[in-house]
Amino acid sequence: MTGGPARVRRLDRGVLRVAAGVAVLGVLLGRFGAAPFVDGVRAAGPVPIVVAVLVTAGTTWCCALRWSLVSRRRGEPLALPVAYGAYYRSQLINATLPGGVVGDLHRGVVHGWRPVLWERAVGQAVQLPLVGALLLPGAWRWTGLAVVAALVAAGGAVALLSLLSSAGHLLVFVVAAASAGAALPMPSLVPVAALVLLGSAIPLNVAGWGPREGVAAWAFATFGSTAEVGLAVAVTFGVIATVATLPGLAFLRRRGA
Repeated sequence: MTGGPARVRRLDRGVLRVAAGVAVLGVLLGRFGAAPFVDGVRAAGPVPIVVAVLVTAGTTWCCALRWSLVSRRRGEPLALPVAYGAYYRSQLINATLPGGVVGDLHRGVVHGWRPVLWERAVGQAVQLPLVGALLLPGAWRWTGLAVVAALVAAGGAVALLSLLSSAGHLLVFVVAAASAGAALPMPSLVPVAALVLLGSAIPLNVAGWGPREGVAAWAFATFGSTAEVGLAVAVTFGVIATVATLPGLAFLRRRGA
């Protein structure tokens, strides 16, 4: 059976990634109890959900256009309407299936691996320097942001779209923090948000849950709040971010997307 052992290894790695996410959530539950999780769900009210849905519509457009531009440059053109629907569907799958990357894998299978890999790499190439710049102290932060702006300008439209997408995700996190009652000042909250979003990209999760909550608990405690507050904020963010992917349901069975 050709490919049998390889499929087994991939399945084993997938199980380990999900198990790691479950383990992180279990540790957090054991350490802080159920209260932060309950508080986080309760804080996910209509206003933050509406904001998340609207902002996610914009960030998805940015990501879809980035993907379309990269695909064209790689010689595998992809129309923007098709990319937009496929990206929404990808986010919905990532937010609802274990592992947090199944949607991107599906995009690669349907539309070609190279553009998807390049598109994701460009996004990370912008996000990592942005996180680093936001973590710099005092006036150095502005210097770091200026460097990021210069890098984005040099990278053109694709890099600018990545920056806009990251800014949108940061905005949704800040809204989640405000809804959950986090009292961190904005100069501290934005770097924390960047750290948490970076943690959410770790592929050791259960539909996005796990490392994100662990990083949030640590980051909020480190920046002058409490781990319980950070955990509640991460839960609120997780709930509203998941709801914001639901428009992807419209593209689940659409052919060509």
